[in-house]
This record gives sequence, structure tokens and C-alpha cells, in this order.
Amino acid sequence: MEIQVQDLEQAYTFSHGGVFSKVLVRTSKCDHTLFCMAAGTSISEHTSTREAAITVLKGEGVCTLAGREEAMRPGTFIFMPANTPHALRAEKDLAFLLSLSF
Repeated sequence: MEIQVQDLEQAYTFSHGGVFSKVLVRTSKCDHTLFCMAAGTSISEHTSTREAAITVLKGEGVCTLAGREEAMRPGTFIFMPANTPHALRAEKDLAFLLSLSF
């Protein structure tokens, strides 16, 4: 694996009514993916068998974690143990980095 440096602000892609995702780095231990959700879009409740961490980079939204709503804004960090039910909703164009462990 080689060193990578990326300007994430240059990678933001907000498509009207859609969700954009791009894997930035995949290693044997973790995936790091940029997600961009256009205002008004959502990702329905689901779970993952892996631990996950979200770092909000831009915009505003709501993350529902096991039935509890948490505000998402730049600087918000969310850690989810494996199998935590969660859903996401973008109030304004929302960009975040998702890291999933293996």
C-alpha cells in the first residue's frame, strides 16, 4: 500500500436526488469511502456486520442510530459497533467519510 493524499473538497459530487460514493482506500483491515448525499436524500435503516465510523465533512443531516436521532454537521464523529441499526438523511448537501473495519 502506498501513501495517498487527496483533496476531498475537490471530490464532492452532489447529484440531485441521489447518493454518490467513492472508495478512497481499501486495505486488508479497513475501507474508507467518501459519501455525498444531495439535500433531501436518505439511506433507509440497515446494519453492517462491521464496525463503522462516520466523519462529517460538509453539510447537515440526521443519523438515526438504534432509534435515536443525532445531528450531523461538519466535525461530527459517529462510531457504530457492528450490527447497529442506522439510517441517514441529508437536510443540506451532506458529505462524510465512512470507515468500515474488516
